[in-house]
Amino acid sequence: MARVRFPLWLIRNRRGVGRFVRNRPALVASVFLAVITLLAAAAPWVTRYSYEAQNIDARLQGPSALHWMGTDLLGRDMWSRTVYGARLSLAVGAVTAVFSLVLGIATGAWAGWRGGWVDRLLMRVVDLFYSFPSLLLAILIGLVLGRGFLGIALAIGVVSWVTQARLVRSQVLQAREFAYVESARALGLGGHEVVLRHVLPNLWGPILVSLTFQIPTNIMAESFLSFIGLGLQPPYSSWGTLAAEGFRAMQSYPHLILFPGATLFLTLLAFNFAGDGLRDWLDPRTLYRD
Repeated sequence: MARVRFPLWLIRNRRGVGRFVRNRPALVASVFLAVITLLAAAAPWVTRYSYEAQNIDARLQGPSALHWMGTDLLGRDMWSRTVYGARLSLAVGAVTAVFSLVLGIATGAWAGWRGGWVDRLLMRVVDLFYSFPSLLLAILIGLVLGRGFLGIALAIGVVSWVTQARLVRSQVLQAREFAYVESARALGLGGHEVVLRHVLPNLWGPILVSLTFQIPTNIMAESFLSFIGLGLQPPYSSWGTLAAEGFRAMQSYPHLILFPGATLFLTLLAFNFAGDGLRDWLDPRTLYRD
């Protein structure tokens, strides 16, 4: 069975790596994302209190040496809840991005390569999904599947794959006319082998760049759904649910929304800066630039 090979020029492109390193915003953003990811993965070891442990005597305290981000209405440690919230927010972003990546690549590659009625049929399905407001469609799917982690992840993934599908289709349509594709077909390789061995490996650059922008979009969608009460429900706690809880008391206790809101904002901003740097790195044309 044909396998999709990762093109080595993505790693060997030293000029691209150099451009990424010299792009200070992208480099700082990547370090920030790495730190956030490590904190989320090591949440039990970097928090002093359980994210759900209540202490009524310590409720609504401001930042202190014991509670770095203060406490909430039930006396729960905000640092612990923000770190554990990162787990869910990042997990939703990653799971939905992978789901949209797989479905989008399969649909876009098939439509772009086969053409004809297959292309028209699949693109009409994509247009149908585009015709609905994405958040409204996600809300409807979430209500049907449930507002747990899996239900929300599937709801967001179902409405986000169309962007990847259109991107891959346009790239495959161009690649069909390239000389190396014509040579592979002339050697007798089947259509699926040409796509998997020769076409898709050369699309990893734009696909990965698109993914870095898709993840924050999905995180923001989950946060918005949770903020309006239609996303993750207790005992789940994401940045969106924390912001929703803090919004009710932000005038008297601004730390309740400041810390999870700032963490969410900085993470989304970091993904965009990292995506810009990744675009320069993975652009094969940087191999020939001065």
